Amino acid sequence: MAGNSQRRGRRVTQKKGASMGSGGKNKGSLEGRGRTLPADERPWHKGYSGTEKLPNRTAWKQAKEKRAAAAEGRAPKIGQPGTKDTTWGKGTKGSKASKTTKSTKPGRQPARGGPRVAPGRRSNTPKDAPELLVGRNPVLEALRTLVPATALYVAQGLDLDDRITEIVRTAGDRGIPLLEISRAEFDRMTGGVLHQGVGLQVPPFAYEAFDDLVAAALEHPTPLLVALDGITDPRNLGAVIRSAAAFGAQGVFVPERRAAGITATAWRTSAGAAARVPVSQVVNLTRALKACQREGFVVIGLDADGETDLYNLEAAVGPLIVVVGSEGRGLSRLVGETCDMRVGIPMVSTVESLNASVAAAVALAEVARRRAGTA
Repeated sequence: MAGNSQRRGRRVTQKKGASMGSGGKNKGSLEGRGRTLPADERPWHKGYSGTEKLPNRTAWKQAKEKRAAAAEGRAPKIGQPGTKDTTWGKGTKGSKASKTTKSTKPGRQPARGGPRVAPGRRSNTPKDAPELLVGRNPVLEALRTLVPATALYVAQGLDLDDRITEIVRTAGDRGIPLLEISRAEFDRMTGGVLHQGVGLQVPPFAYEAFDDLVAAALEHPTPLLVALDGITDPRNLGAVIRSAAAFGAQGVFVPERRAAGITATAWRTSAGAAARVPVSQVVNLTRALKACQREGFVVIGLDADGETDLYNLEAAVGPLIVVVGSEGRGLSRLVGETCDMRVGIPMVSTVESLNASVAAAVALAEVARRRAGTA
């Protein structure tokens, strides 16, 4: 007897079921994103026409478009900077300037300087943007060394101690605006970084010219510089700068690319030492080391497999450059070949290597000990 598969008019395709929706469960993920900014409000777009400072990259884009338009005999497709108000809290229809001491509405940023960004969206921070330096010791050290600052932020209900008292008094003497904000707002500004209730807004770090750095070091009886080969963690950079200040180095230089620069994190880790130790950026680290060798420096590279023992380093008493490799791969090939010698730190355990900043501190401490013994 024939089964159902033999009957006429049988369904040969699968019956389509009812389409399933989210039932509104994903609606919340779309809230708070804000509108997409038009081209004339985007600081990174060549059509930017805002009233805030024009980023260097955007200015370069507009200049390039002008040259191309002139060559083709047409009008340039760029914005007119300064013609459109792009600051929060002023010039925006239906908005009022918010005070720093009051909480803001959800999805609305407080009045501040710099290009406006839509709520819920993030933009790449330009290199020339100001940094927020946080922590009591870094802020106090920056104020003592007259680091330029544009604002001092203090959390509401902050417990006062000698450092906070001196910070507020020094900032007042220098005419730096004091802004009191809530701890919640402070946490939002710092992204959850430990700020100890105080922050100093500082302009971008002013790097020392490399030639001036070397010339200033050569004026000392025993010149000592530290070079970093591909250190990408700003906390390691800050720790190395702190060790350089502690053991008498006259400066630190780093590559411009593929390496950490002086950010607020590096400032804080250095405990303010970045205000006392000159830091320079070089285009090519190998060329910079060779230039130092021509000036009479001996270049040593820290390497776990180095052929020279740190405790037998006779060159420590003369003009010296200590090169610290990156956190993972250590010294790069070209930098390692440029070094006059590779120096290893003796260890009694089975640990393969030390952290970059720890290795730098151990090496600089040994150099300072040897120099103190010959003084």
